[in-house]
Formats: sequence, structure tokens, C-alpha cells
Amino acid sequence: MAEHKIILLVEDEPLLANLLKQRLEKEGLKVLLGRDGEEALRILRDTKPDLILLDIILPKISGFELMETLRNDPQFEKAPIIILSNLGQDVDVAKGQSLGAIQYFVKAKVSIEELVEEVKTFLQTNKS
Repeated sequence: MAEHKIILLVEDEPLLANLLKQRLEKEGLKVLLGRDGEEALRILRDTKPDLILLDIILPKISGFELMETLRNDPQFEKAPIIILSNLGQDVDVAKGQSLGAIQYFVKAKVSIEELVEEVKTFLQTNKS
């Protein structure tokens, strides 16, 4: 990937956040880390990432609330979002999809390598 793609990773679990950040950076991606929904919104005011990796269970503003906010903002209504969550119930997946998530991964069912491959594939097929 020639140009640096920007990923906004919104994850409050420090170990997973740091592992994912390091692994994505190893692929040449720039990763901005938000530890809660409010911090993610602050980052989004200054940056338009190519992809948002979003946890749902977050302090302050949940991932679903963040998605609703973004979908009501013309600047971010089409922002690509991949959900990475411990919530794996059908109702949660359906809600994520209804809010426009392009993918929904349950943390316990996906490896970091699989996730990195999904991110790379998305970025390569959606050059903008």
C-alpha cells in the first residue's frame, strides 16, 4: 500500500488495542487510537480515517451511539466501519448492520491476523 491509510481504532481494552495497533502499523497503516466514544469523536473532528475499527462496549459513548452520531453527520454518514466486539448475539449483529457496519466480528471468533487481512482487503478494494 503506497499511500498511508489511516485507521481509527476505538478499543478500550489496552492489551488488545496495543496488539492491534502494532500489527496494523506493521502493515504500513497509520493507526489512531481512541479509548472511548468521546475520544473517537474528538479524533474524528481532526481526521477523516479510511476505516474505523469499532468496539461496541465502550466507556462514555457506546459504539452503537457513536455509529448513530456518525450516520447523522453528513461528513461521516458513509464512513466505513468494521465492528469488533464481544457482543455476538444476532440482535447486536443486526443492529450493527442496520447502522451501516460493513463487517461485524466477534472478538472470541476472530484472530488478529484474520482481522488484519480483512482490513487490508477492504482498503485495497476501496481506494478512494
